[in-house]
Amino acid sequence: MKFRLLSALIFIISLTACAPGKTPSKTNAAASSATEIISTQQYNLHQEISLVNTGEHKPGKQNLWVALIRDVSPYQEVISRSISPGGYVLSTDEYRNEYAEFDLSEHTPGTTITIDIDYQVSINEIAYDLSTCEGETLGEFTQPELHIESANPQILSLAGDLSKGKRTACEQVRAFYDYAGDELIYSINRRAWGAQATFGLMGADCTEYASLVTALSRAQGIPARYFEGLLYLEDTGGNKDEAIAQTEHAWLDVYLPGIGWTALDPTMGRRPVNRDTYFAHYTPDHIIVTTGRNPSTLRGASYWSHLYWPGNLTSISVSEASWDIQPRE
Repeated sequence: MKFRLLSALIFIISLTACAPGKTPSKTNAAASSATEIISTQQYNLHQEISLVNTGEHKPGKQNLWVALIRDVSPYQEVISRSISPGGYVLSTDEYRNEYAEFDLSEHTPGTTITIDIDYQVSINEIAYDLSTCEGETLGEFTQPELHIESANPQILSLAGDLSKGKRTACEQVRAFYDYAGDELIYSINRRAWGAQATFGLMGADCTEYASLVTALSRAQGIPARYFEGLLYLEDTGGNKDEAIAQTEHAWLDVYLPGIGWTALDPTMGRRPVNRDTYFAHYTPDHIIVTTGRNPSTLRGASYWSHLYWPGNLTSISVSEASWDIQPRE
């Protein structure tokens, strides 16, 4: 998972993400009759972000915005959450993502400020019945946006070609999902390339896999939402297999008629043996942090955004940004 940190020295940045076609109204829509919760896994999570002032002065202004794990029905529920230090301000964005905003302007030289956030979360494993894929759909989450170039001629052409002979939206989305698994080459590139870049030869990580399938779906008028979050990778012998994926991860869901929002993870499903496991099946090792490819509060970053100024008087760097995820028995 790429880490797109934005740390600005002078506050001249004003980036606004492209929102979906309408204000999202069903982000927390409950499971439909075509979905079944088949198991639940709970986790303890700890997030730590440490900022060190290596300059000779306090900043004139310094802010840190941290995206907060929240309830997203039917996928997950936050049982408890604690944030330290206090004094933060809570806010939401156009996708209803939640943030803790810290004013750290009193950061003295030679000191470190550490943000600690602890959660207990419950994640559902969900199966979907795709036997009926007919009915009404939504008018939101169908528009192109930065890195989800669903109006690009190459994307439109590919979506049309892959949709030929497919009778339902379910069959179309499965064709897009299989294409990503068959054609993209997984690599940890740490770049914000997006869907269109997958036509090149530079490789793709989870953000490209998810962006491409999102863009192909939207190109055919199928609503699709992009998620960034965490993937619990089981520790075996002290080593996590990061050749499979990274802890910071991206995936999506699509709105299928007669079924509702339906999860898929094209990165984890890229290997043929895993295709059915991650299509129309939400595995309980996925923890949503944010919805949307470009939430405005994060200003092009992922998970958190940091700004301070003026940079000619001080220097502040991130010395630690980590997650610890432990399953509860």
